[in-house]
Amino acid sequence: MGDVYLAQDTTLARQVALKMVRPDVAADPERRARFEAEARAVAALNHPNIVTVHTIERAGDAHFITMEYIAGRPLSAEIPTAGLPIRRFLDLALPLVEAVAAAHEQGVTHRDLKPDNVMVSAGGRVKVLDFGLAKLNPALDDSADTRLAPNHVITGAGQILGTVAYMSPEQAE
Repeated sequence: MGDVYLAQDTTLARQVALKMVRPDVAADPERRARFEAEARAVAALNHPNIVTVHTIERAGDAHFITMEYIAGRPLSAEIPTAGLPIRRFLDLALPLVEAVAAAHEQGVTHRDLKPDNVMVSAGGRVKVLDFGLAKLNPALDDSADTRLAPNHVITGAGQILGTVAYMSPEQAE
């Protein structure tokens, strides 16, 4: 849905990540709404292992999210072909599970969790990114600001969203 760039926040003198909506997405109100729903979903979460969203912005025809910049590598780059030693596996897996559990407690299901959507900072902190396909559970989310309109449907029958190799069996079916 978008491309991510490293940028400088000149007001606060810090680096941030900008997730820019691709022009084809920005032109489609439904897809743009999905992009904005991602930002609202992540902004509603407050956890040390989930990327922090600062703002949703629009400048002319450009739509973007500003979020915390994580200097590091994707989890996919941390996993050797032969697998991880158990200690390293647990160091990465436990914070990842805590992040996903915290999101679920707030009514947010990621739906595209894969090693490329998890960053490991230079200091070793695990951060979950890219909630672009997140589903908000209205039964658990009591904040109108983080919910889609009642008639707004992100997915539908016959639609494939996400990364096939990481889909649940139920989703693939």
